[in-house]
Amino acid sequence: MQAIVATERAAGVGGLSLADVPYPHAAENDVIVRVHAAGFTPGELDWPATWTDRSGRDRSPSVPGHEVSGVVAELGYGTTGLTVGQRVFGMTDRARNGSLAEYVAVEARNLAPLSADITHTVAAALPISGLTAWQGLFDHARLVAGQTILIHGAAGAVGSIAVQLAREAGARVIGSGRTEHRDTVLGLDADEFLDLQQDQLHDVGHVDVVFDVIGGELLDASAALVRPGGTLVSVAQPPRVRPEDARTIFFVVEPDRSGLAVLERRLREGRLRPILGATCSLAEVPTAFDPARRGRGKTIVAIANAD
Repeated sequence: MQAIVATERAAGVGGLSLADVPYPHAAENDVIVRVHAAGFTPGELDWPATWTDRSGRDRSPSVPGHEVSGVVAELGYGTTGLTVGQRVFGMTDRARNGSLAEYVAVEARNLAPLSADITHTVAAALPISGLTAWQGLFDHARLVAGQTILIHGAAGAVGSIAVQLAREAGARVIGSGRTEHRDTVLGLDADEFLDLQQDQLHDVGHVDVVFDVIGGELLDASAALVRPGGTLVSVAQPPRVRPEDARTIFFVVEPDRSGLAVLERRLREGRLRPILGATCSLAEVPTAFDPARRGRGKTIVAIANAD
């Protein structure tokens, strides 16, 4: 089968190529998914798990991409809960070969059923971004109705989902971004937009939650905005500045079938929409990874045409 392979860490995007690789092996409780659409995270070539397995052993060349939507092609020994021919979507393990391939082996528990009226292209944009937003807001920040939340990077893949989920939960949402992101963020029904290029961060006042996907000095400065009893959550890096009498949390998203099912239902009912960007083929993936060529919205890789 064909897949995108990453050959060596030092080569970065230049080390990506389309190649013939062996068909994946279905271990116990695995399924083999015929990939119809896949998503990737631009920074994953820097993830340690892209290059080493859980024991620290080199596993290059590796197949990147860890968001998948497709059809179950094969069940591993002992796999239950899914059937051959079923439409599914979800996350693949970071320490195993990923979804930028014609077929991928995935633990069944990391996948959820996908309704027939949701295209694979849309579904592939949701697993990592959607679960990151959900877990950050509700598992870690414990966001509830009536609270005020500041979401940094509100026009991005994670931030845009977080804005929609927070608004539906009854929170007052302030979304931050660059000047050109204003219409996008307000179009997601955020209550206010914070222009990081023109506005002053301290003008926001105190908030119950800061949800950060950017890190660095912006994350440091945001600590002063969190009121006592609030929460500063980041997926970019561990917070270096701790707000007084508040919690600080850094987390990495985890696969969760029940969470995927909740997101899928919102998507099906029109209560959630990922911001989609370009769609490309497997052969075009090396170009899509290049930061200089990346456009707005989530880039999706179309691999098999099921829609």
